[in-house]
Parts: sequence; structure tokens; C-alpha cells
Amino acid sequence: SRLDALQAAVLLAKLPHLDRWITRRREIAALYNQCLAGIPGLQLPQERAESYHVYHQYTVSCSRRDDLQAGLKSQGIGSAIYYPLALHLQEVFADLGYSAGDLPHAERATREVLSLPMFPELTDSEVREVAAAVREVLA
Repeated sequence: SRLDALQAAVLLAKLPHLDRWITRRREIAALYNQCLAGIPGLQLPQERAESYHVYHQYTVSCSRRDDLQAGLKSQGIGSAIYYPLALHLQEVFADLGYSAGDLPHAERATREVLSLPMFPELTDSEVREVAAAVREVLA
């Protein structure tokens, strides 16, 4: 994409903070991992040994995703479904000829993934609150 001068200036001003923000996101993810471990039916994000995750999003997978999202919302906790429709089913890719059922893993993911709150200013207390709410909903 092409940035205008104002957008470029804003991003340039944010650049010195990037490492600190990534470090904090990784700390938050580690705390989520600790607090959410062992919940039946909840899959946490995985990080490969040879890679480094920046956790722009903290996305879990759960077959009861819609119940989880509704339960979180009832407790005033936001969450997001960033990709509600698999790419191969979007109109822009219709000319590729895919149909529902052709990529079942991608389609299942669109029904099961949910992103929990994730931003550098999130406190440890807030992370624990979100995790407690997840445990309560999925109990």
C-alpha cells in the first residue's frame, strides 16, 4: 500500500516503541497460556521453536466458540472473529471454482476461532479476568 505523509509520520513516531510492545504482547500471551492451560476443548496458539510470535492477535480455537463469545460479552469482555468466511468461499475468489466442503480445515477454523483481548496496555489482572471468564463459560 502507499502511505501518505501523515500516516508515515505517525508510524515513524511509533517505531521506537515496537520492541517494547512486542515484548509486552509476548508476556501477555505467556500469561494467557498459563491461565488457560488444560481447559477441555480449548486450543491455544502454538509457537514453533524456530519462530518468534509477536501475538498481534491471541486467537484460540474452540468448538463452542459462539457460546464462548456470548459468555464473554455478557461479562463485558470483548472478543473478535477476524475471518468469519474462509478465503476460498469469498466472492472475490469465486473464479477459482472452490465450493463449501473443498477445504474443510479452513472452513472449520472459521467456525471455531476467536481472538481474545490483546494489546500492550492490557494488565496482568485483566488477562487473569479474561482467562477466568473463559474458564467459567467453558466449565
